[in-house]
Amino acid sequence: MLDRILSKRIVPVVVLDRADDAEPLAVALLAGGLDIMEITFRTAAAEECIKRIAARFPEVLLGAGTLLEDEQVQRAKDAGAVFGLAPGLNPRTIAKANAIGLQFSPGVMTPSDVEQALSLGCKLLKFFPAETAGGTGMLKALAGPYGHTGVKFIPTGGITSGNLANYLKLPVVAAIGGSWMVDKQLVNEGKWDEITRLTREALAAAAAC
Repeated sequence: MLDRILSKRIVPVVVLDRADDAEPLAVALLAGGLDIMEITFRTAAAEECIKRIAARFPEVLLGAGTLLEDEQVQRAKDAGAVFGLAPGLNPRTIAKANAIGLQFSPGVMTPSDVEQALSLGCKLLKFFPAETAGGTGMLKALAGPYGHTGVKFIPTGGITSGNLANYLKLPVVAAIGGSWMVDKQLVNEGKWDEITRLTREALAAAAAC
C-alpha cells in the first residue's frame, strides 16, 4: 500500500451522498491517472459506494475514511476497502483493523499521538487537521525526533492545489489527502470532466515536487 501511495502522492478524500455517483467518480479519477481514493464513512451511501467501486474497479487502491467505531472498520473491510483511516487515534479501532487484516492509518496531531501510534505498530499516519495543527512547520518538528523510526505522514485538512508542494517536499510526507479535485459540488453536479482535469493537474504538481 505504501509503495502505491508513494508513487502517486495524492489521496483524494471523497464524500459521496449517492451510491450512483461511485462508478462515474472512479472513472473520472482513473481517466486523470489516479488509482487511489478514500471514501469517508460520513454518509449513509459510503458502504455501498465502496462495494460498487471494489467490484467494478479492482485496480483502485480503495480506502475507507472517518472510521470511528469497530463496526465501521468491519463494514469497510467487508465492502472491499483495503485500507482504513481515522481522524484520531483509537487503540480499539486499530486493534480491530489488525485483527481482520485491514491496513490502518490513525490520525495524529501531537508527539504523544505519534508515540502511541508507533507503539501500536502504525507507521503510516494521518496528520489531521494539517493546516490548523501547524502545517509544514509542525511536520518538520515531528520529523526531528521521529523521522528515524520510519514514520510517514499523510497530512489532511486544509490541503489545496496552492500548498500541496510545501507538504510534498518534506521527506517525512508520504502523500497528501485533499478534496479539491473531488469537491462535493462537482460530484453532485456530475462534472466528471472537471474532476479528471483537476486530478491531472494535481498529479502533475505532485510529480514536480
